[in-house]
Amino acid sequence: MKIVYPVCCGIDVHKSFLVATIVSVTKLRTLSYKKERFSTFNKDLLRLKLWLIENNCYDVCMESTGKYWIPVLNVLEPDLHVVIVNPKWVKAVKGNKDDVKDSKWIGELFCFGLVKSSFIPNREIRILREFTRYRYKLVTMRSSEKNRFQNGFTVCNIALDSVVSDMFGKSASRITDYLLTDEKPDAQHCTTLLHRSLKKKAVAVVESIKGFQLTEEQKFRMLQVRNHMEYLQTAIDSLDDKLDSLVKPYAAAIRLLCTIPGMKRDSAITVISEIGTDMSQFDSSKRLCSWAGLTPGNNQSAGKKKSVRISRAGVYIKPMLVQVAHAAVKCTSQPYYKIKYENISRRRGKKRAIIAIARMILTAIYHMFQTGEMFNPSDLRQIDMPEEIKEKRTQRTISKAIELLKQQGILSSTFVAPSHT
Repeated sequence: MKIVYPVCCGIDVHKSFLVATIVSVTKLRTLSYKKERFSTFNKDLLRLKLWLIENNCYDVCMESTGKYWIPVLNVLEPDLHVVIVNPKWVKAVKGNKDDVKDSKWIGELFCFGLVKSSFIPNREIRILREFTRYRYKLVTMRSSEKNRFQNGFTVCNIALDSVVSDMFGKSASRITDYLLTDEKPDAQHCTTLLHRSLKKKAVAVVESIKGFQLTEEQKFRMLQVRNHMEYLQTAIDSLDDKLDSLVKPYAAAIRLLCTIPGMKRDSAITVISEIGTDMSQFDSSKRLCSWAGLTPGNNQSAGKKKSVRISRAGVYIKPMLVQVAHAAVKCTSQPYYKIKYENISRRRGKKRAIIAIARMILTAIYHMFQTGEMFNPSDLRQIDMPEEIKEKRTQRTISKAIELLKQQGILSSTFVAPSHT
């Protein structure tokens, strides 16, 4: 096999220690090994870097084991070429596995170029990613608390959510505050708390509350849930302020992404935090879509095609792109993706169609970052073409096909095409 890295190192990382093995190719084209064990404290990680440089080893490979690889990467990244690989691609042979053999096996695979690096963005993007992912978790927690708050009234025989469209709107919030804080709440009094158009539903509001069974213990629990919601909202607001300062260097990229139908500022920030703005890290748009988990699986054996479901990759970017795709297919001012979605959903169904639209959006993002151009797909004119021009083009295509068939003698020269309706 071709030797890609004549001198390299394989590292098996654990929580409190790591084992490093330098693999070097001798003049006789045999492999020699140097092994060393280090702790994961900063002092020993610096000693690891010096040990690698002293042995003229500037190429390092290690598994992405939990979060334990990140401190090692932080120390080695400025001076060495570090490759992080998925553990399933460097899995050791069963029955022949320990820490030293694992690091040796990783080094050997890396030496012959048999493993590919996972996508690891630069430190600035990684820090931004930590903020956006944490914000996503807080928003998810807030949604869970909203559901608990609403379900708390349901189990107390209060069906207010069946009358109002938003349980956290102005009128509904005033009613819920009154029910939770008043010692002896009166259903009839709730009609005085309604605003604007909801006053027309005053009778329904009273009927949905009358006969409620709300104990003091249930009130206490729901007040706790509401306080937690308010705390989460405050945390999200402070995170948004910090994110605004972090994304200032990427203002141009955010404006570029917002030209895509359905893409808003929050979604653009999430895209940048997940994939960065440098698309040279991916060989092609197909690689990027595969990394994001938006490509169908390739599972075929004995001439039979099995499941082609998309992978579980892209835990954060994939749901966001699907959300953007849903907004894009409802956009009437820019109906490009709307028309694409309708055409695909007729043949493949709505679920596959929305994944296809999400992949189209990610492909567009890849090329926009590469070229710096605004959203302007090559077939935009064809998709958004007026119906009159489409009919003329269709008629012209039919006429050319008939002329060709006449020249080949397939149709008689007196054949007249039917009128196109």
